[in-house]
Amino acid sequence: MASRAKIPVFGVTQSLSGKAWHWRGGNMDVQQGSAGLEQDIVTQLLLSRGVSQTDVEQQRTPTLRAFLPDPSLFQDMDAAAERIAQAVLGNEAVTIYGDYDVDGATSAALLIRFLRMAGHDARYYIPDRLLEGYGPSGEALVRLGEEGSSLIVTVDCGAMAHDALAQAHAAGIDVIVVDHHKCSPDLPKAAALVNPNRLDESDVGAAHGHLAAVGVAFLLAIAIVRTLRSRGYFDDRPEPDLLSLLDLVALGTVADVAALYGLNRAFVAQGLKVMAKRDNIGMAALIDASRLKRAPVCSDLGFALGPRINAGGRVGESTLGVRLLTTQDGDEATRIAAQLSALNEERRAIEAEVQEAAEAQLAGQHNRAVVVVSGKGWHPGVIGIVAGRIKEKTGKPTLVIALDAENGLGKGSGRSISGVDLGAAIIAAQTNGLLVAGGGHAMAAGLTVEEGKVAALADWLDTHLSKAVERASSEQSIQLDLALAPGGLTPGLIESMDSAGPFGVGWPGPRVAVGPVRLVKVDIVGTDHVRLIASGQDGASFKAIAFRAAESEMGQALLHGARGRLLWLAGRAKIDDWASRPQAELHLEDAAWAD
Repeated sequence: MASRAKIPVFGVTQSLSGKAWHWRGGNMDVQQGSAGLEQDIVTQLLLSRGVSQTDVEQQRTPTLRAFLPDPSLFQDMDAAAERIAQAVLGNEAVTIYGDYDVDGATSAALLIRFLRMAGHDARYYIPDRLLEGYGPSGEALVRLGEEGSSLIVTVDCGAMAHDALAQAHAAGIDVIVVDHHKCSPDLPKAAALVNPNRLDESDVGAAHGHLAAVGVAFLLAIAIVRTLRSRGYFDDRPEPDLLSLLDLVALGTVADVAALYGLNRAFVAQGLKVMAKRDNIGMAALIDASRLKRAPVCSDLGFALGPRINAGGRVGESTLGVRLLTTQDGDEATRIAAQLSALNEERRAIEAEVQEAAEAQLAGQHNRAVVVVSGKGWHPGVIGIVAGRIKEKTGKPTLVIALDAENGLGKGSGRSISGVDLGAAIIAAQTNGLLVAGGGHAMAAGLTVEEGKVAALADWLDTHLSKAVERASSEQSIQLDLALAPGGLTPGLIESMDSAGPFGVGWPGPRVAVGPVRLVKVDIVGTDHVRLIASGQDGASFKAIAFRAAESEMGQALLHGARGRLLWLAGRAKIDDWASRPQAELHLEDAAWAD
């Protein structure tokens, strides 16, 4: 007998986007509205995400007490804590070397703010994306040592920087690596390398491989406090308030698209509470610049705050994010936040140009398991975003490569689909001599490739990942949590579902099916968003919008073939609070005929 999870919902085996509809968990089919549903929906959502009955209460309100591991269980954690404690006690010059994205900026800001609380001022160094590229360079590490830093801590980078760390070691500089990216069997020469994705990590440590670098940095801060406490350092001074740093952990975790299960759920849930207090001057300025009139929710971190921090590293000055998140000057925070917002608008314009050029190459990628597009003059700061957009459009892992006409090298950024480990493939490609450098994790990767090897790389990835992509694609379906009539789509129900969050990768937000409905109105708004008003047999109606869908098969069917027909609509239920009274609406992801 087929499992219930594989029985098509409403018999939908091929929706308007070509997918089958399945229940994520049990059948939550509520055709008579949502009365009495709110008290059960959270439990249902938790169970359908793999939570056991005995763990429901723990997962309902994720806390650090319930999920925080002993930092010492990770390889090299105690060595790293001991070396940094030594630097604090000896008042050594320390530099935090971060990456230029949100995870790198928040990781660096966390350690700088933490050390400041502990009475030690650390410097920071963020490489320029265009001039220096990803990861630590030997030249920069040696220069920092010559300028006085006897200890350098790299965050969100360094796990594959063998040559750079060898140069630093030869120059007598201690380097500690705090990272989460894939590692090779041979580790670079470092005083300590803390990374749950080390191949020699214990099973318990490896179970935390979904942490962003900022989460690993937070665990390191705990270990440092414990080490300094054992030395009597806090006998005459207050211990750092580590919980006050959780807003940084939440922002970096969500913006880096880390899986939101286990410890990450606790980090984000508690970090949002810290963020609401607005104690971090820079974070408060960032929230204001994002025009949020309320305390941020999880989605705001990925769609409003994170892109602004990223904009500095992508198209502006790479240090802006760290400067904003560590400043103690309100006026400076306001200026930097405004500058980041302006850069974010510039980034959007550049991104649109690269997106158009990249999509022009898609016709030649039709039979490829992995999409690889490249172009001269493309801005390297937006290729990751474009890769994500194309991945969503094609349903395939995607690499976008910006070629430099002067040096003949291409900087590439990739995004993958669930079930296909792109980071491991990129490391394997480098081992096979196809790349100058490369690394990443399962869902995202970066690389440097010679222009003349781009075609060979595309062929190799197509062969190497074709089976994994075919398997992952065959398993693609729309996973539904709840079905209801239009009258059941209410702000109260949405608030109840949201309480099972935070939602993100690995802990997907609830997806509901609403219907059967007929379309009262349908049109295009913005560039290619499909907007509609649907009415149900219960007399209730609601608004829905399908973003960037006008040219898709689903969008065309809704615009030109749905009038007078019954449909089921599936997507994420959201609250529209722009009107005088909050109303429920649907962010449409799929649709299917109901007649």
